[in-house]
Amino acid sequence: ERAMRRRADAVVDLLDIPGTLRILKEWAPAAVVPAGGVTRPSPAALLNAAHAVRNRDILKSLAGGDDRLLRAVLSLLEENGHRVLGVHEVAPDLLGRLGRLGRVEPDSDATLSIATGRAMLGALSPFDVGQAAVVAGERVIAVEGPEGTDRMLARARALNRKPFGRGTPAKGTVLVKLPKLGQDLRIDLPAIGPRTVRRAAEAGCVGIAIGAGHTLVIDREATVTAADAAGLFLIGVEVAP
Repeated sequence: ERAMRRRADAVVDLLDIPGTLRILKEWAPAAVVPAGGVTRPSPAALLNAAHAVRNRDILKSLAGGDDRLLRAVLSLLEENGHRVLGVHEVAPDLLGRLGRLGRVEPDSDATLSIATGRAMLGALSPFDVGQAAVVAGERVIAVEGPEGTDRMLARARALNRKPFGRGTPAKGTVLVKLPKLGQDLRIDLPAIGPRTVRRAAEAGCVGIAIGAGHTLVIDREATVTAADAAGLFLIGVEVAP
């Protein structure tokens, strides 16, 4: 297994284009499958990467939102002759299915929160903001930005559990996590895991709604077990085409 990982698994800086291409040239893979979290690069990193980009359209996208930036990276890989596939294409069994995943069912308050979150995230998609939000009924408590889901949940905890993140949370609070409309799912596929469940519970959420067939569930058994133990529902909802 270790030998295979040395030839098939690497953590790379996506903006270190020459370094990434050197690894791929050495490995000569049949396909490249991006997986794992993506950290937004600093402005300095963007400037350092600019020298490797000749296409003006791609260069412009480096200064845009996450989806534009990641599309630019995929374009560079493809321009260098690499076939890029998503986790959802090579391991669809790792994705969350439609419907309830654990023992807990969402109630009417949570169902309203899910509907609000889906509508809001869909409306924000053209602005390339984030993939997640914490919602209570028709009230949006927090929207994911460049900080990522975990830090957004920490912020939601402070906002939803007043005072000092220790009070009673709003009724029917839900974490909704969906891909952006039109997002290239080959990279930065939405993902949740046991840690997401813990953070959501700390933020006062009664459940988590994910995009069915569009969200990676890391360590599914542990994630569902954690949700059941915390009394949170975990449900896959339809994603708009």
